[in-house]
Amino acid sequence: MRKIRVLVVDDAAAVRRVVSDALASDPAIEVVGVAPTGRLALAKLPQLSPDLVTLDVEMPGMSGLETLAEIRTYYPDLPVIMFSAHTEQGAIVTLEALSLGASDYLAKPTGLSSSEEALGYLHEHLVPKVKALCVSRVGHGVSPLVARPVLPDAEPIEVRPRPERIDVVGIGVSTGGPNALATILSGLSADFPVPCVVVQHMPPVFTRLLAERLCDSTPLRVREAIPGGTLEPGVVWLARGDYHMTVERQGRRLSVSLNQEPRENSCRPSVDVLFRSLAEVFGARALAVVLTGMGKDGLRGCQEVRDAGGQVLVQDEATSVVWGMPGFVANAGLAQAVLPLDQIAAETERRAWVRRSRALAAASGGRRGAVSGG
Repeated sequence: MRKIRVLVVDDAAAVRRVVSDALASDPAIEVVGVAPTGRLALAKLPQLSPDLVTLDVEMPGMSGLETLAEIRTYYPDLPVIMFSAHTEQGAIVTLEALSLGASDYLAKPTGLSSSEEALGYLHEHLVPKVKALCVSRVGHGVSPLVARPVLPDAEPIEVRPRPERIDVVGIGVSTGGPNALATILSGLSADFPVPCVVVQHMPPVFTRLLAERLCDSTPLRVREAIPGGTLEPGVVWLARGDYHMTVERQGRRLSVSLNQEPRENSCRPSVDVLFRSLAEVFGARALAVVLTGMGKDGLRGCQEVRDAGGQVLVQDEATSVVWGMPGFVANAGLAQAVLPLDQIAAETERRAWVRRSRALAAASGGRRGAVSGG
C-alpha cells in the first residue's frame, strides 16, 4: 500500500517544519511538498498530486479561505484540513471554511512549551485525521478509525417491534458534521413534534458559533446547551464544547444537564454519554441518529438504545466524509436503516410523526409544549 501524500501550506516556516516533522514521523504518510502562500500551493498541486492538503486559515495575500475556494473549483474531491487559531475569530473563519468544503480542521497548538510537545499534539490529533480522510484514496486498512465493510457472516441482532412513537431524537456526529447537521435540520419541518439533542465533536466557542449558524438555516430553534435547558418540541440542544451532555427527568419535566466527567472514546462531549442517557430516560421512545465522523463514539450508546427498544439510523458510506462512527454502528447490525444524508431528515420526520396527528399538534400549540416522555 502506498503512502499518503501530503502538501503542507502555512506562511510560518516554524509551523511548516513542525507539521511536516509530525506527519513524516508516521510510516504511512509522506510530505511531498510545502508552500508558504496560497498561490504557490495552487501552482504545486498539479505537480505533486497530493492526497491531502493542510491549509493555514490566516495567510497574507491570498487567504486560506480564498485558497480553499480555488482548490474546490479545480479539485473538488481533494481532502483539505484547515489550521485555525483557537479563538472566537478563528472559530468563525473555520466554520466558514467547513461550509466552503473543507474536510476537517485542527486548532493550532497553544500554550505548549517545547517543539516536542507540539509534535506530540500534532501526532495525536492531526495524523489520525489525515489517515481517516485518505482511506478511500490509498486503500482500506490505513486507519482503525474508519469502519470496514460488513462481514458476510456477521450475526444480525434481534429485531424488536417498532414502538408506537418516539419522543426524542439524539444525533451524534464528528468529521463533516456542521454541513451534515445543516442538511438534516434544515430538512425538518417547523412543527417537528419532538426535541433534538446533538453531540458534535468540537471545542468550546466553536459549538456556540455553530449553534448560531444552524439556527439561521433551520426552522427549528438551535441552542448551545445550558444546564437545565428544557426539552421541548422544535428545540435543538447542541452539546457545549468540553462538556458531556445528558438528559434528565424531574417529575414530568425533561431537561439537559452538563458535566465534565472523564472523556469517553477520547471525546468530551461524547455521543455514547448522550445516547446512554436517552436509553435510560426515554427507553423505547428514543431515536438515535449517527452521522459522518471518525472513530467509534456512539457505538456503545446505540447498543444501549437498541437494548431499550429504541431506534437507530445511520448515514451511509457514500455520503459520509468519514465512515467511522456510522460505519461501526452499521457493521454491528444496530442500524434499522443506513441512508444517504439527503434522505435522513425525511426518514426522521416520518418516524417522529408515527402515532401523532399534525392537526392535533397544531391545535394544542404544536412544538411549543414540553415533552413529558412518559
